[in-house]
Amino acid sequence: MSIAALVVVVAISCVNEDLNVGFLAIGFAIIVAGVWGNTAGSKVLTYFPTSLFMILVGVTFMFGMAQTNGTMEKLTAYAVRASGGNVALMPLIVYILTTIITTIGPGNIAGTALMAPVAMAIATRIGLSAFLMTLIVVGAANGAAFSPFAPTGIISNGLIARMAPELGITADALNGLAWKVHFNSTLAQAFANIGGFFLLGGWAWISKQKGGKLDIDELAPKPEPFNGAQIQTLSMVGILIIMVILPGLPFMKPFFASNLWLKNMVANVGTIAFILSCVLMLTGAGDSKAAVKVVPWGVIMMVCGMTVLIEVMDKSGGLNALVKIIGTISNPTSANGTLALITGVISAYSSSSGVVVPMFLPMVPGLIKEIGGGDPVALISSINVGSHLVDTSPLSTLGALCIACAGDHEDKGVLFKRLLMWGLSMSIVGAIVCYVFFGLLGF
Repeated sequence: MSIAALVVVVAISCVNEDLNVGFLAIGFAIIVAGVWGNTAGSKVLTYFPTSLFMILVGVTFMFGMAQTNGTMEKLTAYAVRASGGNVALMPLIVYILTTIITTIGPGNIAGTALMAPVAMAIATRIGLSAFLMTLIVVGAANGAAFSPFAPTGIISNGLIARMAPELGITADALNGLAWKVHFNSTLAQAFANIGGFFLLGGWAWISKQKGGKLDIDELAPKPEPFNGAQIQTLSMVGILIIMVILPGLPFMKPFFASNLWLKNMVANVGTIAFILSCVLMLTGAGDSKAAVKVVPWGVIMMVCGMTVLIEVMDKSGGLNALVKIIGTISNPTSANGTLALITGVISAYSSSSGVVVPMFLPMVPGLIKEIGGGDPVALISSINVGSHLVDTSPLSTLGALCIACAGDHEDKGVLFKRLLMWGLSMSIVGAIVCYVFFGLLGF
């Protein structure tokens, strides 16, 4: 019955995006546990991942202030101007800029929302098709989505931390593991999307440019200098990144071990974000009311609600049953491709980070036991990459943002069809990429 409940929830998420499946998942979890599991609803509510919820809220709230006070938009404008107007380098600059912006914290959706209008305006000016520019923007945003500072990366790392004891992963190793997962995602997404860019017309377009130049002041007018609040916000973002990285460095561990008060406060990216958010609020650099409105509450509740239902599945044996089904058609090498294919197909019609990742990541420990081996980092990366590689589709938020920002000269109907075909084909391409990269090559 727990499996049936999961199937119903996933099916609803595929056909009706207006319903928040996180709340549905909690309701279904209470029903299944109460009727068939002899478990009180009050007990089921204790399965809510409070720590993950607070980390997500802390980070997205802090970057909500950075977004609403104009810091991220101005940072993007200055970065675009750094190109100097070199036409042939524009796609590369957009890719690098989107990667950096996504990595430092806003995440793939916010990163795409920031970059899509700029990137599509650039595409119109330089004669590059909106389809190819979408591969660049979405590929970069999804590649960097699993940064330890970004919401999707926090979701993944939070789930990994919960199953770390089963995988034999120590608490000290989690920080390094988070960066490894981020690297794997960036590598696989870059291979697929940049490869597609060159194969489907990008190389021919670059060959025609011959050192062409654009008026950078017309393309990206010079913004006003950063004001005091924005400079302070950039400083807080820099401190966040530094304080997440420092405790994991070998030569810094003795320092934090001897200063437990500091180690306690920087326990994870969420605790640091809450402290820095307080600084921004108390100094007037950030608008807390505006930031609360841009926190992705819906996605956060999707993740947490699905986690509650997955916990009920685990305790009822349903999760193990699903693992056995996947295990019958996989071995330690091919499991990477199998997971990427299944997650890609489901994610094409459902939320990648809100539904698919919370559903499949908890299966990793059981799957390793079932198939008699396998690299947990490779399997985790296959799930993450497979579920997000399809998000170029116009059925996803990222693909839809790029279509909405495409120039008026573009045939939006044709663009929709091309992105849909590309996105759906990525479930197969993702399976092949993950099988080769994480199965055969062992990245």
